[in-house]
Amino acid sequence: MKMTIQRVNYALSKPFVISGYQFTESQTIRVTLEDNEYIGHGEGVGVYYMGETQETMFQQLLSVKSDIESSRIIDKSLSQSLPPGGARNALDCALWDLEAKASGISIHARLGVQPKPLTTVFTIGISDIESMAMEATVCARFPVLKIKLDNNQPVERIEAIRRARPDAMIIIDANQAWSFAELKEYALRLSKLDVAMIEQPLKRGFDEELEEYSSPVLLGADESCLHEGEYSVAKNRYDVINIKLDKCGGLTSALKIVELAKNDQKRLMVGNMVGSSLSMAPSHIIGQACDFIDLDGPLLLSSDIEHGLQYSSEGRVSASTSALWG
Repeated sequence: MKMTIQRVNYALSKPFVISGYQFTESQTIRVTLEDNEYIGHGEGVGVYYMGETQETMFQQLLSVKSDIESSRIIDKSLSQSLPPGGARNALDCALWDLEAKASGISIHARLGVQPKPLTTVFTIGISDIESMAMEATVCARFPVLKIKLDNNQPVERIEAIRRARPDAMIIIDANQAWSFAELKEYALRLSKLDVAMIEQPLKRGFDEELEEYSSPVLLGADESCLHEGEYSVAKNRYDVINIKLDKCGGLTSALKIVELAKNDQKRLMVGNMVGSSLSMAPSHIIGQACDFIDLDGPLLLSSDIEHGLQYSSEGRVSASTSALWG
C-alpha cells in the first residue's frame, strides 16, 4: 500500500460570508491510496470552528501514514487512530474507494443503495438585504435556498427573499449567531414566512434550553452534532440532524448516524464544508436517506475536480461515476 497526502486548494467564485467568517477558497486535503494497480481517493475540508486547518489535517494523516502503508491500520480500526474530522474523512473515503475499485463492486451496490438524483439547496451568503434578494432572484432555477444569517435583521432579510422568491423552499442557517431569546422572537416571525428549517441557531454547548422549547419551525443541529458520539444529546434538542462527513470523520461514521436517526425517526440533512465533487460523492450516498440536501459546494467554486458530479440547471445532482469515486 502506498499513501499520498496532498494539499489542494480551490478558489471560490466569490467571497462566501457566514456569521463570523468569510471564505475565499477551499483548502482541502486529498488522500490517494495505491494497492497494486488499484487507486482510491478521498478529500477532507476540515471543521474550521473546531480549529482544523489544512496543516493540522496534513499532520494528522502524516502520523498514520506508515501504519497505513504497512496495513497496521484498516478501516475497522481507523476510528481509534484518528479523531473525527477532515483528516479521518479523507482517509476513510479513500479506503472505501480503494475497496470498491479492487473488488469491482460499487459502494452503492455494497450498501444496497439505489442511487437517485438529489435536489440540492443553493446557499446564499450574508450581504446587504437588497443583494441577498437579488441573488435569490438570479438563482430562480434552484427550488431550494439555504440562507446564511446572523442577528442583523434576519427576519427582514428573509422577508425580502420571500418577496423575490415566493416559490422557493427556504432553509436558514444562523451558524450559532443567536441567543435563545432571539430564537424565540425570530422563529415566530419566520414561521409566517414559511421557512422550512432553522439550522444551528444557538452556540454549540449552550443549547440545553431547546429541550424544553417547542419551536414553530423545525430546528436543525449542525455544530451541535459533530459525530455519532454527540447524537444522543442532540436528538433531544433538535428535529433535524445535519450529517457532514468532515465533522463525523467519513462515510463509515456517517452511516452510523443514519442508523441511529432512523431508529429514532429523526429527520436528516446532508451538508458539506464547501469542497469539490470528491467531497460530495460519498455525501451523495448519505443524501439518499435525507430530507434536506446541501451538496452545492462545487457550485460555489471557480472550478471543480475532473470527472465532477453533474448538476442540472435546477440543482439536481447525480451520483458519481467510478472515474471520480466509488
